[in-house]
Amino acid sequence: MAGEKILIVDDEPEIIDFVKMYLLQENFKISHAFNGKEALQKVRLEKPELIVLDIMLPDIDGVELCLNIRKISDCPILFISCKSSDIDKVLALSAGGDDYLTKPFSTLELVARIKAHLRRNRMSENNSTDDVIKYDELEIHFNTHEVFVNEKQISLSAKEFDILSLLMKDPKRIYTVEQLYEAVWKENVLEGDSRTIIVYIGNIRKKIEPDPSNPKYILTVRGVGYKFNHNLILGGEKDKVKV
Repeated sequence: MAGEKILIVDDEPEIIDFVKMYLLQENFKISHAFNGKEALQKVRLEKPELIVLDIMLPDIDGVELCLNIRKISDCPILFISCKSSDIDKVLALSAGGDDYLTKPFSTLELVARIKAHLRRNRMSENNSTDDVIKYDELEIHFNTHEVFVNEKQISLSAKEFDILSLLMKDPKRIYTVEQLYEAVWKENVLEGDSRTIIVYIGNIRKKIEPDPSNPKYILTVRGVGYKFNHNLILGGEKDKVKV
């Protein structure tokens, strides 16, 4: 794992220099932006493989910037923030963030989390296939990480795509929130992690469901967890998946 492009977005030069120093030692390619406008330009032009994003920026809130980034990129976004409340973390994850680290943070932990997200992305890409699954108007392409609803492409973050993929590959299986978290994040569930899955499921529903308050694709099994609605019409000869 070396040479991946990482974009650091923070309005404090000291933070950027500090983080940059450690990431360069790991042979990452580093770019930086001091505000949201500059960050969006670099996401479009440089196509980073991971973004370290501060919530407090001079021209735009980091959560709002994350929403804008998600329109053009599905790379992992790791928030860093001096805000430590649960609601701030939930808002960041709901906007499409993949992780959240509170300032002051350990640089060793930051580097470890960055490596973990990049490793999972690479594993997901290597495990992708040329197959397509389509249920009703929802279509997922595993090799290109594309999702379509009514033939309109939907932008999902990497973790959102992984959760939806897992549910669609085994639609008759009911997953607990703990099983979903451990399958997607590849780590044991800690206190509060279950809430992360609930946030992500809600975010996916907002993007793919005709009526998120009355979902037809991702169903809640009360007292157990979530499953994909396998009773929907399965369409097309291509709709086979290798798992």
